[in-house]
Parts: sequence; C-alpha cells; structure tokens
Amino acid sequence: MAGETVLVVGGAGYIGSHTCLDLANKGYTPVVFDNFSNGHREFVRWGPAEEGDIRDRARLDEVLAKHKPAAILHFAALIEVGESVKDPVAFYENNVIGTLTLLSAAQAAGINAFVFSSTCATYGLPQSVPLDETHRQVPINPYGRTKYIVEQALADYDQYRSLRSVVLRYFNAAGADFEGRIGEWHQPETHAIPLAIDAALGRRQGFKVFGSDYETRDGTCVRDYIHVLDLADAHVRAVEYLLKGGDSVALNLGTGTGTTVKELLGAIEDVSNRPFPVEYIGRREGDSHTLVANNDKARDVLGWVPQYDLSEIIRSAWDWHAKSNQH
Repeated sequence: MAGETVLVVGGAGYIGSHTCLDLANKGYTPVVFDNFSNGHREFVRWGPAEEGDIRDRARLDEVLAKHKPAAILHFAALIEVGESVKDPVAFYENNVIGTLTLLSAAQAAGINAFVFSSTCATYGLPQSVPLDETHRQVPINPYGRTKYIVEQALADYDQYRSLRSVVLRYFNAAGADFEGRIGEWHQPETHAIPLAIDAALGRRQGFKVFGSDYETRDGTCVRDYIHVLDLADAHVRAVEYLLKGGDSVALNLGTGTGTTVKELLGAIEDVSNRPFPVEYIGRREGDSHTLVANNDKARDVLGWVPQYDLSEIIRSAWDWHAKSNQH
C-alpha cells in the first residue's frame, strides 16, 4: 500500500504529527488538513499542508478532489475534559458536527477507509480492569460522549453506507519523537508527564497529585501510558488493514501495564535527576482510580505490539521538553 496518499485531519497536532512521520517513513504521502487552532505549523514536515476546518464542507471537497487520498485519518477534536464541561456546545459542534461533515465529504469523494481517533473515556467508570472492547460504554463527560456518538455514527455508516472504519480508543498518549523533531505541545498543558517535567525543569512550581487514598497499591491513580510512536504505528497499520479490505472494528490502544502517579513521578525524577515539589490534594471529580487497557484485540487484528516502555516514554519526553520545546 506504500505510495498512497493519506489525508491526516488534525495532522499538525501531537498524535497526528507523529503519525505523519510514521506514514512518511513507511512510504505514504501524508497530507495534513488542519485549522491550526491547536496544531502547530512547525509540525508539518512530511507532506503538504492544507488549512481548513472540518465543519467547512466546501473546503473539504476542494482538498479531497485535489489530493485524492486513499484513506482518511481523523485526529481533529477538542480533547480537554474540563473544557468540555465548561463549554459542551463547542465540543458537539467540532467533534460531532465536524466529524459528520467530514464523513459526508469522504462519502462524496468515494473514500471508504476511515480511521477515527477515539478514547477510553467512552467507557466511563471502569467496571472491570483491564478494560477490553466489550466493556460497556457509559461516558461521564461531554468529551467522552462526543466521541461515543461518533463511534455510533460510524457503525451506522458501515452498516448502511459501506464506509469501513477502525475506531482506536487511546489510553494515555505520552512521549515524543526520539530525534526531538516533534513532541507534546499543548496550550495550556494538562497532561501529567509534561507537567511533571516542567516542574523538574523549574518552569512551574511543583506538581499536584489529585487523590492519595484510592484502592491502589500506593493510593494514587493508575494509568496506562503508551508511547506516541506506538500509537502512530497502530494508525498506519489500521490504514493498511482497511486498504486491504478489513472490516470495521474498534480497538484499544494501550500497553496493558498500569503505572501509579507516584511511580510515574519517581521515574521522572530518575530520568531527570532533578527532584521537584509534589503536593497531594483531594480527589478530582470524575477520575477513575485505574484505567488499563486489554490490548489483545489490536494485537490479533493489526499485529500491533507496543515497542516502548515507560522509561523510553519519559526519556523521549524529557529530551523534547528540555531541549526542543521552549514555548
């Protein structure tokens, strides 16, 4: 399938840009479609860029006609849970209406291979751990609900319109390109690893841990951290799977290994050799004490196996934030 053009919607963002890198390394031509509200023009390095919004049908039609992609990778979403509670309308307009507009444009262009960036937030509070794809989906915030609505729409598009899709439910994306060309850069930043690294670098006053009395091995929340390059690899495999005629499927992307917040902070101190202040405060509403993936299905369907462990995640993130990301 190498040599095909793939439209990467939201390709100037964190996971999208790393996927463009992986696509290019494997012989594809990634075309970035992004409105640059959260993405970075500096991250478009492996193919052409087309500026536009997924709610703009005319612009989508124009770009699809120009580049004639064989498949679409869709990363363009508002993602911050707290913001989704403050402004749910924006999340529904972008994540739901925007995606439906993109799907209509894809259908009109004859594209029937679609990879969707979803989230473990569609599961809601875990009933069992590790979570597999049969776990009930009861999202507890507008962000998770918008992703779940799109998943339901994709199931209908598959059944009634023959548009095949791979839904990829991420756990905790982390890390950076090992050559330091791109990395995690959100404004504002809310993710644990970059916040802790910034504390170690003296760019912020310490790190706050929400809750230390959970029923976990050290009282802090457990999360499944997956290297962004492993996520990128899964997306490219998903494209190849669809282009070879694969059926629609939903897959978890995680390592299957849980790390507590205390363990994470200890690992960052080990890599940085820079202790930093840590403050333990009360639990945060809506936080699950443990989120760990069962990734057996992704291994079976895509032949995907994560390559990088927590130390490599932190080392690559540390190198990016310490040397490359001065913003």
